[in-house]
Amino acid sequence: MSLPKERIDVLLVEQGYYESREKAKAAIMAGLVYANNERIEKAGMKIPREAELKVKGSVHPYVGRGGLKLEKAIRHFGLDMNGLVMLDIGSSTGGFTDCALQHGASHVYAIDVGYNQLDWSLRNDDRVTVMERTNFRYVTPEDLIGPVPNFASIDVSFISLRIILPPLLALLKQPADIVALIKPQFEAGREKVGKSGVVRDPKVHKEVLETMLHFANELGLGLKGLTFSPITGGEGNIEFLAHWRLEEPGASQQEKDPASLDALAHQVAMEAAHTFTGNSS
Repeated sequence: MSLPKERIDVLLVEQGYYESREKAKAAIMAGLVYANNERIEKAGMKIPREAELKVKGSVHPYVGRGGLKLEKAIRHFGLDMNGLVMLDIGSSTGGFTDCALQHGASHVYAIDVGYNQLDWSLRNDDRVTVMERTNFRYVTPEDLIGPVPNFASIDVSFISLRIILPPLLALLKQPADIVALIKPQFEAGREKVGKSGVVRDPKVHKEVLETMLHFANELGLGLKGLTFSPITGGEGNIEFLAHWRLEEPGASQQEKDPASLDALAHQVAMEAAHTFTGNSS
């Protein structure tokens, strides 16, 4: 007789690890949840109720939920953060900054157009340079008083990555890596965004990904990986994580052909739709 099974996200809530299935799902997709010592990657996976559950680290390992996004990027893209100097563009409460420091980054510039959002623990960390009330589009190398960054994370709202990426290239010490959130709600045309500000159509997700991947390719950024964020954005929007590499001048870099970029965009958009909605049509 087989043991009764239940969804892993349901069990995590039932056993008190998380207060909602949404938070449980985020932790699962960030690679923090184990059942019988095996990492779980799908929130919908059913396991025996008697299975031993473990959650890596604390339930909330970072000062902001954004840390779970970078956590997944580090794991999924195989990034080594040790000793890196990072630009955290759109730092907000500091989830990305906190995650980077916990994974070995030596210094972080926390940049945000807002004010008084960064967690107090990070404000008092000597490894963090706080740059509030700062419009990233106008940041120059002279504004970065400290070590030259060789890594950048981008998590911005109400602005397109097409405005952020070009000025970023002049600030990085090459070779450099970039992890960016691609947010369809801020990249798609108005007519493709629902009244509640949510983009639900996987076809629109695919179109946005294609546009951004081609744009970055034309800037000379090499795409190293693409996946979906482990947690949804505001109002439940599905968002995506891209990993680009900026090589040193003259270094050989194999450009991605348009067809392969489009194929990857389609694959990841469908995977995200299936994961979050159970529908990939």
